[in-house]
Amino acid sequence: MFRTLKDHPFAVEAHFKSSLVFTFAVPKEQLQDKIPECLTLDTFQDKYAFVAVAMVQTQDLRPKGFPKFMGNNFFLIGYRVFVRYTTKEGKNLRGLYILKSETDTKKMEFMGNIFTHYQYTTTDIKQEETATTSSISSKKSDFLVTVKKNNRAEVPLPKHSPFKDFKEARRFAGPLPFTFTYTKEKKEVLIIEGVRQNWKPQAVEAIDFNFKFLKDQQLENAVLANVFEIKNIPYYWKKGRIEAW
Repeated sequence: MFRTLKDHPFAVEAHFKSSLVFTFAVPKEQLQDKIPECLTLDTFQDKYAFVAVAMVQTQDLRPKGFPKFMGNNFFLIGYRVFVRYTTKEGKNLRGLYILKSETDTKKMEFMGNIFTHYQYTTTDIKQEETATTSSISSKKSDFLVTVKKNNRAEVPLPKHSPFKDFKEARRFAGPLPFTFTYTKEKKEVLIIEGVRQNWKPQAVEAIDFNFKFLKDQQLENAVLANVFEIKNIPYYWKKGRIEAW
């Protein structure tokens, strides 16, 4: 029964106060062994695969349909690989495979590990604002990002990005709707679909960034490909759907 609970047994909704996402392009060979056999890497120019770090401030997270006062506010961090999955009906879905999940509260760690397979751990989160910059950091997880506040219509892509412009980056390495989990023993794929409204990612310029987790993955020649932010978005995740593979 406990295993069934982990399969995202009900829809969940939240308000995304903000979501800041750093996406890195990596030679595809370096990410191949980090995803399960049922998935394939979502590649660009048959050369790059992508790993992203999403830092999300959620509000009123709760089972879908429950009143807001029953929700909770959490900071969530997800390290994800961009992947594809072909369903039994032949549909080719683009989505994410979770490498690691973190949150800023023990309550979210506890509840998240009951109802998902994401293996949450708790860490410290510090957010700082100046007139021109925003920063997010964690001593325990050893990461730091600082970005310029977006006051311009045009924001340059990171220097070594494989994309020619933000339009191409957003189309390929922007938000993806599906998340996949694989149970090897049962050969089952859990598919979770996210539904959003008014999703308009804005490019932001990174001033500084460091993620120990990515360094620990020993990814060589990884380059920052894209940084975007969304704000004030209603969001919900559908009940998980299981497919035999």
